[in-house]
Amino acid sequence: MDNSYKNKLVPGVTFSQNGEAQIVLWAPKAEDVSIKIDEEGGISLNKADKGYWTLNTSKLKPLDKYKFILNGTDELPDPASRSQPDGVHGPSQAIDLAAYRKEAADWNNLPLTDYIIYELHTGTFTPDGTFADIENKLPYLKELGITAIEIMPVAQFPGERNWGYDGVFPYAVQNSYGGPEALFNLVNACHQHGLAVILDVVYNHVGPEGNYFNEFGPYFTQKYNTPWGNAVNFDDAGCDEVRNYFVQNVLMWFRDFGIDALRLDAVHAIKDFSPKHILQEMREAVDELMSKTGKTHYLIIEFDLNDKRFIDPIDNHGFGMHAQWIDEFHHALRVTVGGDRNGYYSDFNGLQHLAKAYKDAYVYDGVYSPKRQKTFGTKTNNPGWQFVAFSQNHDHVGNRMLGERSSTLFSFEMQKLMAAAVMVSPYLPMLFMGEEYSEQKPFLYFVSHTDKELIEAVRKGRKDEFKAFHSEGEAPDPQAEDTFEQSKLNWDSLNGIHHQTMLGYYKQLIQLRKSIPALHGYNRENLAVEFDESAQTLRLYRWEGQNQVYCYMNFSDEAQSFVPPEGNFTIALNSSSTNSQSENQLQPQSVIIYTN
Repeated sequence: MDNSYKNKLVPGVTFSQNGEAQIVLWAPKAEDVSIKIDEEGGISLNKADKGYWTLNTSKLKPLDKYKFILNGTDELPDPASRSQPDGVHGPSQAIDLAAYRKEAADWNNLPLTDYIIYELHTGTFTPDGTFADIENKLPYLKELGITAIEIMPVAQFPGERNWGYDGVFPYAVQNSYGGPEALFNLVNACHQHGLAVILDVVYNHVGPEGNYFNEFGPYFTQKYNTPWGNAVNFDDAGCDEVRNYFVQNVLMWFRDFGIDALRLDAVHAIKDFSPKHILQEMREAVDELMSKTGKTHYLIIEFDLNDKRFIDPIDNHGFGMHAQWIDEFHHALRVTVGGDRNGYYSDFNGLQHLAKAYKDAYVYDGVYSPKRQKTFGTKTNNPGWQFVAFSQNHDHVGNRMLGERSSTLFSFEMQKLMAAAVMVSPYLPMLFMGEEYSEQKPFLYFVSHTDKELIEAVRKGRKDEFKAFHSEGEAPDPQAEDTFEQSKLNWDSLNGIHHQTMLGYYKQLIQLRKSIPALHGYNRENLAVEFDESAQTLRLYRWEGQNQVYCYMNFSDEAQSFVPPEGNFTIALNSSSTNSQSENQLQPQSVIIYTN
């Protein structure tokens, strides 16, 4: 059996070098399949093995619109459509992605250890909310010190406003953002600016509106449930071709768009008890692609099971994912700075757990979790670059009822301390758009469905989720356009001195991260941490070769005494805005970094 992915069928429409369209549809339920091109009569597809239908034709040209006709009656868009210019219910559009590749910049991906990540949402990052408008901000991001942008999901979703996790065409690029060509141009522009591109993808579920998968075949299984409905079929009858569908999707983003890394959403919700997990299969296919092209790509997962198998190498019985987000660092930090202690924060006690997160990555690494009421997690000796740390992201802002950012929840000085806490960690640092200048506007949950029953269900679900918070007002209507508009960054605020100060501080922090060897290193053995619960202070000591760094953090509202390091050390950063700094005192809510 040949497991090479270059010999597997690629779903959807692709074009050969001579311009002939190669059409592949998996529809094992169908008795007859034809393709309707630009509203003209149908052309029959040929039945092939394992439920596939195929056709090579010169009648389908790039940019033509088409639909599949199943059993002579049902006209449906292509589940592997590359473009849906008229939305999720309209016809698909044939796209020659190979033609884009000819225009790709000569670019080599950065080492993952050099990633300083900036997460953004295309629709709210700029006034126009398009890929083209993001290009205008690339010089700004480069000057900030960012080395990789992470784009929230762009797979086609209903309407024009959505976080992206309701996508229903995993291969198609959102039309309101500019479609596939505009995304390719953005990736190219990023590479020309020396920026890597991470794309957020969703393989654990498919959104509700415009989801036609069940019309074609067993893409879902009733064996498992997810918070969003039936699970994607990765291990039930018919799963081989579903697995191929998603593996080929991974390869498309890397091969055809030049994406450098994928962030796989909530892989703990992927249910797969196959002998070979779908994530391992994806990694093996990516390795095969990289060996062919000489390009480097990474797979990064969002994951809350604290199971090191997911990021262990395949040859060490792991699934081979390159890195993962660590929410537990975020939770411990937020509780330490005085944030919420309810919900998923209830398992975290603040300073003690933050110190453990610095040292051990997983806070719950085989210890009892009161929230889960069970022993949870595994110990990990994986290097620091396999973990992504942050003080806020789209989830932890947007899943609040009013979408408040750290900038409206914590003081100016505490925001600076939180930023430093992330940047001095032995993990890959990530910012959420706007935090670098203390953006005040919220990031709310928003959708633009067209199904009235679904709209009401989403509204009701949002209200029910926050019914305990009605004293704070009503949850904003996720369907309202104003909810979306409120969430757009206010770039004009950068004219204010308050925001300029924060931006300058972030630039300084990022430069220190890049230039000081001990801060740029990822050896978790070269780290020691001490904390004082009563004083609410923490001392982080890191070293790399001869270089040493001491980071003194004061999370309290009072000045605290401390003993500076002995020897030839200088202050690399003092976050305090006060001019009355005593030599042996940490100002409230501040950090001092020493290096030799």
